[in-house]
Amino acid sequence: MVPVPGFEPDPAFWRDRTVLVTGGNGFLGRAVVDRLQTRGPRAVVTPTSSDYDLRDRTAVASMFADVEPDLVIHLAARVGGIGANMARPSDLYLDNLLMGTYVLDEARRRDTEQTVMLGTICSYPKFTPVPFTEDSLWQGYPEETNAPYGIAKLAQLVQLQANRAQYGQRAVYLMPTNLYGPRDKFHPAVSHVIPALIKKTVDATERGDEAIEVWGTGSASREFLYVDDAAEAILLATEFYDDGEPVNLGADQELPIRDLVDIIVELVGFTGEVRWDTSKPDGQPRRGVDGSRARDRFGFVAGTSFEEGLRLTLDWYLANREEAEARAI
Repeated sequence: MVPVPGFEPDPAFWRDRTVLVTGGNGFLGRAVVDRLQTRGPRAVVTPTSSDYDLRDRTAVASMFADVEPDLVIHLAARVGGIGANMARPSDLYLDNLLMGTYVLDEARRRDTEQTVMLGTICSYPKFTPVPFTEDSLWQGYPEETNAPYGIAKLAQLVQLQANRAQYGQRAVYLMPTNLYGPRDKFHPAVSHVIPALIKKTVDATERGDEAIEVWGTGSASREFLYVDDAAEAILLATEFYDDGEPVNLGADQELPIRDLVDIIVELVGFTGEVRWDTSKPDGQPRRGVDGSRARDRFGFVAGTSFEEGLRLTLDWYLANREEAEARAI
């Protein structure tokens, strides 16, 4: 990725800092840690949920005391696709609310130099003018299947802005659009749209099925951001951004789900029929974000084409199916 002039990463910024990455062993977290290593920080610490339960304030305080981080990147989250959102809305709401609340508050208590909080595109209202601008966040209620998760994450923006106003806490809030890429979760219980469609299509091809069934009408649209690009955006924001206003992270490409299915079917080589189960929900009708704030404030421009990113994702899945499909949490 070619740096935007004025936002070239400075090794000196990272050299003497310890970086705590919650969720650092997850899909996005591993991409962030990989890129962090090239920046050369003093240490990168990636505790697991078995090390510290971030839903417990005492455990969060112990983690900060043990690690003594200079920078915190909070990626830990409990997530899933439409099916998981419908099956476990209370878990998704409470777990995400508690984790974000306690991490952000402990960073404030310890005067941590910079804290990066990851929000979600699911926080936007169900009917939002496209492309989504950050000013639209409070103009309506999120799409119903996303609402518990989206509102729990959005609460951290309110907390962050209140902390900045009252305590001067240095913390920022980023909202990536739908992520995809190698090391994603392909287990049906938790997978999002791209890994779910890849697995479904690969399985059907291997069995010789005559058709695959896809939820919804195919009319909904999404914007997809390659995971390595998202990781780079997070590190750029850590280094260059210091403001309480939320920031979209996107790739400037909105794609109807029907077109996405066609691309994956062709890439996998499936020759059967695609059948749409219109009794199932589409989710939010459209998603596509305005990424100008990220470009202007910390120099982020996505560098991976969708076609290349999708090919890399499929290649990784085919080479790592046992690992990919085992992640059922």
